[in-house]
Amino acid sequence: MALSTDDRRREVLRAIVADYIASQEPVGSKALLERHKLDVSSATIRNDMAVLESEGYIQQQHASSGRIPTEKGYRQFVDQLHNVKPLSGPERRAISSFLEQGVDLEDVLRRSVQLLSQLTRQAAMVQLPTLTVSRVKHCEVVALSQVRLLLVLITDTGRVDQRNVELDAPVDDEDVARLRDLLNSALVGYTLTEASARLGHLAAEAPADVRQAVIRASTVLIETLVEQPNDRIILAGTANLSRMAGAVSNTLPVVLDALEEQVVILRLLANVPDLGNVSVLIGDEIENEELRGASVVTAGYGAEGATLGGLGVVGPTYMDYTGTIARVAAVARYVSRVLTGE
Repeated sequence: MALSTDDRRREVLRAIVADYIASQEPVGSKALLERHKLDVSSATIRNDMAVLESEGYIQQQHASSGRIPTEKGYRQFVDQLHNVKPLSGPERRAISSFLEQGVDLEDVLRRSVQLLSQLTRQAAMVQLPTLTVSRVKHCEVVALSQVRLLLVLITDTGRVDQRNVELDAPVDDEDVARLRDLLNSALVGYTLTEASARLGHLAAEAPADVRQAVIRASTVLIETLVEQPNDRIILAGTANLSRMAGAVSNTLPVVLDALEEQVVILRLLANVPDLGNVSVLIGDEIENEELRGASVVTAGYGAEGATLGGLGVVGPTYMDYTGTIARVAAVARYVSRVLTGE
């Protein structure tokens, strides 16, 4: 059955976007007929291209050249991607194997951005888990000497913080064990914000003979919980942008400067979609002005329905959206699996 006029024009737009992504060369009507089975005359194709241009989906850079997609055209293309081609078996196994070799959460996330930058040939970014959803898993207390302790705080997102505590009086092994139990009674199972408040009460209510040690340890832990930055970003593959043609290379210094600003990346990752979904921002849809010559694809990672952070890539508007969306989604999914031990 023949396509309706609107369906055919959507197919023509899809073909133009796909060809331009593959070649970064303007696409003409003759090339479309040769490469795609559109089953219409060249005159019909030229008419469809004229309509698509008048509607703002494609544009002509020079009078004698073919057409290239506009940001509106890319958006239409992305919105029509109902089924993204899944990764191949070898690709999935390679991602899983590489991430599972991570020694802790930060190593897993560092590996994830390395993978994304290699798989997509774009700049990749990941945000370390936010403190608001992290819960304390355990606090270990190790006596380095009679007046110095090592506190090791471990969260359920894999974050590990180590801090030294200087005491004003010696403690023995029994005191260290009591201190460990007291701290864990206030910390384990609570979010870091909740745990910080509970430590304040613990210091006031602790047994007199270990109160000073509890106060010293609690003060250090509160500083770790409250003041430790929770918005660290890991970047990889920014050099890939230097090989891009078109809008990104024309504004490359501005884009690279923007990527160096942690607050810019945090804004990109602040509103990642629910787990299992992928967000695509194209050109002017990006809040940051310096990145409006680019496109951003992001996804969230997490565990038990809670999004712990975001990851994604920044690349040109002519990026391979189908492949990029699939790879960002896959890496986010595997990071989540590593976190939950599945």
